[in-house]
Amino acid sequence: MSNAYKEAGVNLEAGYESVERIKKHVMSTMRFGAMNLFGDFGGAFDLSELGYQKPVLVSGTDGVGTKLKLAFELDIHDTIGIDAVAMCVNDILTQGAEPLFFLDYIACGANNPAQIEAIVAGVAEGCRQSNATLLGGETAEMPGFYQDGEYDIAGFAVGVVEKDKRITKENVKVGDVVIGLPSSGVHSNGFSLVRHIIKNHGLSLSETYEGFDRPLGEVLLTPTMLYVRPVLDLLKAVNVHAMVHITGGGFYENVPRALPEGLGAEFVKGSWTMPAIFPFMQNTANIPEEEMYSVFNMGIGFMLIVDKGDVDTVLAHNSEAQIIGKVTDSGEITFK
Repeated sequence: MSNAYKEAGVNLEAGYESVERIKKHVMSTMRFGAMNLFGDFGGAFDLSELGYQKPVLVSGTDGVGTKLKLAFELDIHDTIGIDAVAMCVNDILTQGAEPLFFLDYIACGANNPAQIEAIVAGVAEGCRQSNATLLGGETAEMPGFYQDGEYDIAGFAVGVVEKDKRITKENVKVGDVVIGLPSSGVHSNGFSLVRHIIKNHGLSLSETYEGFDRPLGEVLLTPTMLYVRPVLDLLKAVNVHAMVHITGGGFYENVPRALPEGLGAEFVKGSWTMPAIFPFMQNTANIPEEEMYSVFNMGIGFMLIVDKGDVDTVLAHNSEAQIIGKVTDSGEITFK
């Protein structure tokens, strides 16, 4: 075989090795309805096997952003895939959708089979936690486009919900209670600011700072929390009016997306446990509190808006759930 393509920067043998390495991870995500995971040009899923009467498909796509830069620096790649899955399935979960399958896209400068395997192993872990099949994907080797050892990853999730059970914001009303589910840390948004703080204040990713039990880099690479299983379980017991995935834009941008026009929400500061990473960054860089809540999740990764009569049921179903606020008629996001 000619070496011309390899000399141009594309290593076909490495690509074949990567495929062999990831097969066991992909196969570990098989769920009912998934069909022929390898060998075809497209992935197939038999929706008729699931027994939905009036199924509505819900889709979402996202990436991991500049959190990847920390993974490159630390040479830790097995958590990034979990982030990619979580960013997508948590989004479609807000409509009450059960994730069915996930597709990934990895672009790299040079195909490193061990690195690709680590990334896909993380994707598979996120899929297993979400009961979603890794139905397909693409690894694009693009020499000259990415620096050595660097890559990008994006994902696409599809879920399903019964048409009459799809959750929208139409039932949200003044007096409804906002219940928060804790985040695992920064998740996958705001890392341009995180990296700016690290650079400008001389922080070390390998140092364990006061208030932490592991190096800063490991704290920041903690994977995004997956809320699929606990929330889907909760939906069987409670009529949830709306849900919020706190991503880029923090409280100020994401909460209004779950509120009818004219309504707002008031949050009670101190009503939830905030991971140490947030006050650490705020105090290190002297960032105004309002900006923190405009960028980060501040310890709340997912919110449920419910009637006040259903609060006890929610709290009984999830020991980590906390009452953090209420819906108001202010039309604004406020704190007290």
